Amino acid sequence: MAKPLVAIVGRPNVGKSMLFNKLVGRRLSIVKDTPGVTRDRLYAECEWRGRTFDIVDTGGIEPGTTTEILAFMRKQAEIAIQNATVIVFLCDIKTGLTASDQDVANMLLRARKPVVLAVNKMDQVGMTNPDIYEFYNLGLGDPIAVSAVHGHGTGDLLDACFEYFPEDDGEEEDPDVIKVAVIGKPNVGKSSLINRILGEERVIVSNVAGTTRDAVDSYFENEVGKFLFIDTAGMRKKSKVNDAIEKFSVLRAAMAIERADVCLVMIDANEGVTEQDTKVAGMAHEAGKACIIVVNKWDAVEKDDKTMDRMRQDIRRDLSYMTYAPIVFISALTGQRVPRIFQLIKYVDDQAAMRITTGMLNSLLADATARVQPPTDKGRRLKIYYMTQTGIRPPHFVCFCNDAKLFHFSYQRYLENQIRNTFGLEGTPIRLTIRQKGDKED
Repeated sequence: MAKPLVAIVGRPNVGKSMLFNKLVGRRLSIVKDTPGVTRDRLYAECEWRGRTFDIVDTGGIEPGTTTEILAFMRKQAEIAIQNATVIVFLCDIKTGLTASDQDVANMLLRARKPVVLAVNKMDQVGMTNPDIYEFYNLGLGDPIAVSAVHGHGTGDLLDACFEYFPEDDGEEEDPDVIKVAVIGKPNVGKSSLINRILGEERVIVSNVAGTTRDAVDSYFENEVGKFLFIDTAGMRKKSKVNDAIEKFSVLRAAMAIERADVCLVMIDANEGVTEQDTKVAGMAHEAGKACIIVVNKWDAVEKDDKTMDRMRQDIRRDLSYMTYAPIVFISALTGQRVPRIFQLIKYVDDQAAMRITTGMLNSLLADATARVQPPTDKGRRLKIYYMTQTGIRPPHFVCFCNDAKLFHFSYQRYLENQIRNTFGLEGTPIRLTIRQKGDKED
């Protein structure tokens, strides 16, 4: 069964992200004393009393706001409320009960969802601040005193949420879900693609570069398979990353790549491959992730019958270390070729998880060394004894030889190409480790 979902909502700057991080036990949500830092919904998994559930941190709700970004944030929070099993409404003891708190409470009452009222910044132990009693005026029951900084009261808060969880039917989470990180420079269309796939405004889409600051998870299932899309903050050049929030967003994108099985490297068709695109793609390549190069905004390009071929050649030249990655030309705006992405994700994920027997590898090795003799140096020839696969995601091969110094990089590349020509492994990098006789195995 689906895990229960707990949504933390409230007006800006009451400590939602800090409480989220305290409950999750990791610094997942960006925390800074600036209203509007959390713009999208951010999910994580929690466990309490032997029960696993999801928790979501939302942007602050400003009921009467007119600015574009704050209005988007309110809409995101409303979507989280609609999907939640139970809502934690967080208030701030230091500012007391405000008109905005009352407006949010009225919105929650209209949603007809279970609500747990929590009052944050109750940092003193042993005595109750009498100001907490004014929060009874919200009509949401007994307020629970919590301190997101110190963790006081979080057990009582989770106990209160637990009471609203449905009965656990004992089913395990599906292991067949492919985790897909959507990466690229700012304003390339990452959020638009995810919204096109999901059919809802799951992620804020705005022409303002840098709108998505957190990595956000979205589950999607169709006839091809089950997918978890991670929309990441656009990665800028380091020289432009001077704000602390932006720096943390780049780190978050790197963490999203680590979590993913497959990375969609998005490129703007109007700009082609930029220096920043090579850096973004390089991060996924170095992390050993299966990759697909997604050229977005293809509908906006003036084309003739050679345009796609020229663009493909330019990408292969500029991303020369990633020749294994398939290229797909799409438009997130119109939906052109977006369905094709699912088959490609499934295909490259299967390729990255491929296992090849030692017998088949050594048959290939014998054929490859017969075609092209291993290199020599000062009369001493490289001898390759055998090759075996030691890992997947990415496929990792180990070659045992008489002298690792003789195993020139060009011959390693030759063997890698032979492996690809024989077994495919499209969409995934390959790791080749050289060990000489007498080396200890890790």
